[in-house]
Amino acid sequence: MEMDLTPKKAEAMFEGDGGSYYLWSTSQVPALASNNVGAGLLVLQPQGFALPHYADSSKIGCILQGTDGIVGMVLPNAGKEVVLKLKKGDVIPIPIGALSWCFNNGDSELIMVFLGETSQAYVPGQFTYFILSGTLGIMGGFSTEVITKAYNLTNEGANKLTKSQQGSMILKLQKDQHKIPEPQMDKTKQMVYNIDSAKPDHGIKNNGGLVTTVTDLDFPFVAEAGLSVIRVKLEPNATKAPLYLTIPSTQLIYVARGSGKIEIVGFNGKLVLDSKVEAGQLIVVPKFFVSAQIASEVGMEFYSIVTAKRPMFEELAGKSSIWEAMSPQVQQVVLNVDPADLEKL
Repeated sequence: MEMDLTPKKAEAMFEGDGGSYYLWSTSQVPALASNNVGAGLLVLQPQGFALPHYADSSKIGCILQGTDGIVGMVLPNAGKEVVLKLKKGDVIPIPIGALSWCFNNGDSELIMVFLGETSQAYVPGQFTYFILSGTLGIMGGFSTEVITKAYNLTNEGANKLTKSQQGSMILKLQKDQHKIPEPQMDKTKQMVYNIDSAKPDHGIKNNGGLVTTVTDLDFPFVAEAGLSVIRVKLEPNATKAPLYLTIPSTQLIYVARGSGKIEIVGFNGKLVLDSKVEAGQLIVVPKFFVSAQIASEVGMEFYSIVTAKRPMFEELAGKSSIWEAMSPQVQQVVLNVDPADLEKL
């Protein structure tokens, strides 16, 4: 089975004064569709406002840059909006069907990458958004008759409700023109997890870096998305040993900073990817495939989601690897070497 896993950067879907949204399409990255995962990148300029919307996929938002983001969310059947604060290092789950909006109240760009699972999506491998208002808004699609009766409005009121917002997707607000709700810090602690402040799971050989995994054991709200999150920081020239997921799950990787190399081995020991990677690129690791990464001289940092609530990995090298778990006799047979040679490995 041939599979194109070439790392790719996102393509612009929307660009405006308030910000931009970039998407990895299935035509650009076919492996997204076959593995039911998707990704998007939101860049909000200062005072940028992403209009309220919901999507056909559960996803995780990872804040790559920014100090003063605000997100509002109405969870399915919740009946009330929660308003949360966002900053660099934060992870925020967004369950399928949840209505949300986002505002950059800071003085620099707010950048978020969204990684998610698309088995219920209209287009497997892509997020489809349903925007509440604006030129692409759902409200504008209904007849005046429906709007007047549903909201108990006059025809003039219905026209204002559906037609007054002429923006599309992302707006640029004038400072102090609109009052955005203040974040609820108690809710933020429950629904946002700062991975920068979390204790890493383990280090990488020879002080080569740190791995931090976020599951529902650490952060119960992430279970609402049915996903888990991993952040890997590799020091310059460090290597992350080959590993694979022991449960049938896909890993979707976004390179946030730095550069390096990734290799992926699939069926019948075939090397299906041997590529340089850099910040901004996306890589799909299909279920049971084995991947390894090597950082460049500037190091590398990447976020990934796994389509399982509690992922389980097995490494193929290192003290805690399955290789070390095997008996020396079996290792000798596997490698077809003498015992003396085995001791040198």
